[in-house]
Amino acid sequence: MDIFGISTLVIVLSLLHHVHGDVTSTKGCDIFQGKWVYDASYPLYNSAKCSFIEKEFDCLKNGRPDKYYLKYRWQPTGCSLTRFNGQDFLQRFRGKSIMFVGDSLSLNQWQSLTCMLHTANPHTPYKLFRIGGLSTFTFPAYNVKVMFSRNAFLVDIIATKAGRVLKLDSIESGKMWKGIDFLIFNTWHWWLHSGRKQPWDLIQEGNRLYKDMDRLVAYKKGLNTWARWIDTNLDPKKTRVFFQGVSPDHNNGGDWGEPTAKHCEGQMRPVVGHQYPAGSHPAELVVERVLHSMSKPAYLLNVTTLSQLRKDGHPSVYGHGGHRDMDCSHWCLAGVPDTWNQLLYAALIKRKTN
Repeated sequence: MDIFGISTLVIVLSLLHHVHGDVTSTKGCDIFQGKWVYDASYPLYNSAKCSFIEKEFDCLKNGRPDKYYLKYRWQPTGCSLTRFNGQDFLQRFRGKSIMFVGDSLSLNQWQSLTCMLHTANPHTPYKLFRIGGLSTFTFPAYNVKVMFSRNAFLVDIIATKAGRVLKLDSIESGKMWKGIDFLIFNTWHWWLHSGRKQPWDLIQEGNRLYKDMDRLVAYKKGLNTWARWIDTNLDPKKTRVFFQGVSPDHNNGGDWGEPTAKHCEGQMRPVVGHQYPAGSHPAELVVERVLHSMSKPAYLLNVTTLSQLRKDGHPSVYGHGGHRDMDCSHWCLAGVPDTWNQLLYAALIKRKTN
């Protein structure tokens, strides 16, 4: 065989490995530690085939001229991930319900998964409907439901005569989480809002009201309430619980040692290497401590570091049709949230095959 034939064979075998790689090969491997590598077979789907994507996530449709950001695959150190298989997903989880609970980053991930499933099964009918803060995407032929419940804090906000109160020790909305097979939670970004974007006027803990509180402290208190609710109300044999690690934003280019970079605009490449120069995210450290304290298992979908490395994956000015408002918090689709779902898929399969 000549050198060209050998080269072609190597490329084909490499692609087959990524398509059919054995997820059980991740045993003993931290799938959240690794690096981003260029892969010409990416992205996993064409966003134009998903008419239901929110406009602010459809960066190509909004005029983003570069496409290099679409061509990166997450490569764990010491093992390989199975390439996402939408047909296998629906068959494996026939009759199951999956619910993302959180803010617009959960919406980002939910839309990613629905696109991944729809484009892999383009001739399978689906239904999409929204009631209040609940969006439901179903594949009737498989009786699979993929839902998104908008809940920015997980704990309650109530309207009172004194104003809107963020209750750090109350979760009435948890009633809708019961009976779901797979729950993926997320909360962080709204805890930082102030001024007109702040959706509460007072914070309550027990019988005490506060005008404000250190936001990281409040976040920890709210997460502890969520953890106690999960421990008390859910059976891990019937409901598997995930917590999405903190999705970072890149509003300050100086965070990664590039003082001339403004926000995430114009970024076209991932950060090189395995670690983010600015170090661990403080909110992620809180999440890890809270999950460690739980008596019932909750799986950390630890997307923080791998997402920190993708400053190029945000919509920047292409989140709203090329207007000048800057979005360095959400993610373009296709893009980084597809990897979050590939990691979720790997975790689900590993549990099912063990």
